[in-house]
Amino acid sequence: MLSKTKISKIELASYICNASGPSDSILEELEIIAKSDSSAIMMKSCTIKPRIGNPEPRYVHLPLGSIQSMGLPNLGYQKYIRFASQLKKYNKPIIASVAGLSIEDYRVMVEAFQKSEVNLIEVNLSCPNVEGKSQVAYDFEQTEKVLRVISNLGDIPLGLKLPAYFDFIHQKQMAQLILKYNISFITCINSVGNTLFIDPEKEMPVIKPKKGFGGLCGDYIKPIALANVRAFYELLDDKVSIFGVGGIKSGLDAFEFLIAGADAVQVATVFEKEGESCFTRINQELEEILKRKNYNSIQEAKGRLKHL
Repeated sequence: MLSKTKISKIELASYICNASGPSDSILEELEIIAKSDSSAIMMKSCTIKPRIGNPEPRYVHLPLGSIQSMGLPNLGYQKYIRFASQLKKYNKPIIASVAGLSIEDYRVMVEAFQKSEVNLIEVNLSCPNVEGKSQVAYDFEQTEKVLRVISNLGDIPLGLKLPAYFDFIHQKQMAQLILKYNISFITCINSVGNTLFIDPEKEMPVIKPKKGFGGLCGDYIKPIALANVRAFYELLDDKVSIFGVGGIKSGLDAFEFLIAGADAVQVATVFEKEGESCFTRINQELEEILKRKNYNSIQEAKGRLKHL
């Protein structure tokens, strides 16, 4: 396949995998991903203890994506360590995603996953939907405290799942921390937090948690995601792998992320809507685009965005 790629030192058979979030909480769901054309098995963002998450309705389809305030429902990190052992037989990279509610939480979970069967560890610093908890990645002092604790706990490559940044100076500050602590990859972006959709007939928000405020996903956030991927690609000087996330529902979307600088992409909303067949379709569409444009590999096309 033309779309083979790497995240850090881990080889991926194609450019597309699932994002942490939809349909990856239980072993049966993860096995569906394992048997699909997703290039990796991304597990649910986990916490120290199991969480039931926020009250329903907490996920609603929108014309161009979705809005959600899930509240990190998951089975607790120890379950996902066991799942990694059970998923090893599929010979596909396994990615843990950890979401601490304190610095100590991050330390405990990263240390545990460093001794597990996973191939990559994604540290979620950007969940916008836990009530009473700020996004760590918007507080650079707090981010550095986390990185100082987790960055030398083992040899499995460590990555950061980042929120949307809307100011170049914030991207620059984060890039400096990423390079300082030898982070191997980043995932950008998470859903755009604290957005609001209203049902005008009912005169109410469409989701219940946080009085209707939730994370925006899908087509709505694609330009923001592309901008973050491009900014970090330039700031990190190709020293750190990049997963692009946000509004990728076709091979053409994936190609845009590729020329912006992403080494691979993760899909969430389209997977939730379409099921695992989306991985096959998007991969095929991307391959056709690469052939039409006479690119022989992902590396040839990566970062090749031209300027006016």
